[in-house]
Amino acid sequence: MKYEKAVFLIIFVLSGAGIYLAQISMGSPSKYAFQEEKGGIQEVALISVYDNYQVNPELKTDWGFGTVLKTPEEILLFDTGGDSEVLLFNMKKMNIDPKSIDKIIISHIHADHVGGLKGFLEKNHKVTVFLPSSFPDSVRNMITSLGAEFRNVSGPQKISDHVFSTGELYGPPIEQSLVIHSKKGLIVITGCGHPGITNIIKKTEEMFPKRKVYLAVGGFHHPPIAVVQELRKLGVDKVAPSHCTGDRVIEAFGKEYKEDFIEYGVGKIIDVMETKLEKTLKSVEE
Repeated sequence: MKYEKAVFLIIFVLSGAGIYLAQISMGSPSKYAFQEEKGGIQEVALISVYDNYQVNPELKTDWGFGTVLKTPEEILLFDTGGDSEVLLFNMKKMNIDPKSIDKIIISHIHADHVGGLKGFLEKNHKVTVFLPSSFPDSVRNMITSLGAEFRNVSGPQKISDHVFSTGELYGPPIEQSLVIHSKKGLIVITGCGHPGITNIIKKTEEMFPKRKVYLAVGGFHHPPIAVVQELRKLGVDKVAPSHCTGDRVIEAFGKEYKEDFIEYGVGKIIDVMETKLEKTLKSVEE
């Protein structure tokens, strides 16, 4: 009898482990989904401060990516480009004080995304840097030597109210993207999109299964033209591709998305907010 009980217990444990591993391999929504945050950010601005594409001719261009994210609560910087001189010049021209930045999120290890970090921290070390756990210790040591703090990111996690990381996604290299929960819908910001922009969008939908992607911004890493229709099928409302997306693909996005295509490059400001008309309609519906 004891032998039969022991066998039953072993089978039960192994079965449970099998179900758990199967859920992980399928990317079970229950593992990644966040509780829906009520409402979302009413106002959020995305400001391109570093890019090889240019919207404002008074600003410097350089191969790389950096976007400032302004919310009513705080100001974040997603990627620092490759040269802190270019980054700080553009920020000054756009009246963005480096000391106003509260948090920095680095997408991946490539120099055109992390190269400006050291020079920025020399201007403002009172920040927390969120970087993929796979980063070498040399980067963490540099951050702490300048007086800043860091947080390792592995799985999906909350960065701030209504702001989340997708967690590390495999490219190569390993990369994290940013997800903002706005009243308009989810905003996805990618540095280079090495894991594939469609995979990043799908991961976002896993995290927030009840929300749709309103806007995808950033580098999409030279995807095939077919990605334009793939994002349409995934229900992405608006796109603002830049950096490493490639001219042909950007042009194809423009033709397909028309008024929902946003030219993105250094100097561009995207304001996402709920309008007075939408507030009025919502109050009437309620």
